[in-house]
Amino acid sequence: MTTHKQALLYPELSEQLEVPKPVNVASVPQRSPFRYPGGKTWFVPTFRRWMVRMHPKPRILVEPFAGGGIISLTALFENLVQKAVMVELDDEIAAVWESVVNGDAEWIANRVLTFELTKEAVIQEIKKTPKTRKEKAFQTILKNRTFHGGILAEGSGFLKYGENGKGIHSRWYPGTLAKRFLNLNYVANRIDFRCDDGIKVMQEFATNKSAVYFIDPPYTAGGKKAGKRLYKHCDLNHERLFEMCESLKGDFLMTYDNAEEVKRMARSRGFQMRLIAMTNTHHAAMEELVIGKDLSWMDTFPAVHDPEVRYVIRETKKKHPAKAVQRSR
Repeated sequence: MTTHKQALLYPELSEQLEVPKPVNVASVPQRSPFRYPGGKTWFVPTFRRWMVRMHPKPRILVEPFAGGGIISLTALFENLVQKAVMVELDDEIAAVWESVVNGDAEWIANRVLTFELTKEAVIQEIKKTPKTRKEKAFQTILKNRTFHGGILAEGSGFLKYGENGKGIHSRWYPGTLAKRFLNLNYVANRIDFRCDDGIKVMQEFATNKSAVYFIDPPYTAGGKKAGKRLYKHCDLNHERLFEMCESLKGDFLMTYDNAEEVKRMARSRGFQMRLIAMTNTHHAAMEELVIGKDLSWMDTFPAVHDPEVRYVIRETKKKHPAKAVQRSR
């Protein structure tokens, strides 16, 4: 039984494509104040390409699992849409976006600039019971920037070493963070934020032909454990999400872990898939699954290819029992 590897789209470039180069995130404008686990900064160039090819131009971007919000913020700052509907169920993250929308970005920026960062000061600050949403927002940013990997889920702890042994100071750049919050004032009035169930909000816009969707759910399909470790709200009915995508009048782009269960759900609904190069938090080169209605525009990207498909061919002979031969394409 022989299994063949997926052929590259451009064989004549095989030597160049064997080790695809992921996007250098340093080349992407950093709009989000979060250092977010599973963030999509690396995906921004692909997202732009998807958006600019649309005619007519969509008016609304719905991001049902917003997290750090880099995709929505990119769409707003670059005027790819008129409005972004950002949805996040995590109450701590929600406090940050609600504060921005409510006009408290400058208050948070000032708190960042004036806070004297020490481990003791952080512990004392996050032990307080916040009286307002903006106070909770500052606590969230403080934890996000001093906890290992920016992880806010239960069990996360402080950075031990960080960059060049700087520990909790590794990701705490007061001037840069303050500027990001102040810049958010330019687009705050175009953000429709919801602390809600993402699929429920998708349903609200499902019949709107001028709405498009960027969907980056927690990766828990097929028993994947990363989502459970990284996020508070990681339980998701993946079948329900795919069913919702079937009903959308507008276009969508979905990113997922390259898991067999995910590919099965996509194939059963006639969605297209591509694999694209990325790097994880440890800077290891990987491939991530992109799912949509029509992804032919991605075929011009170097090293992007269809995910491997496994299927069974049964060969029947008169005097021998049926044999199952596994192939791939």
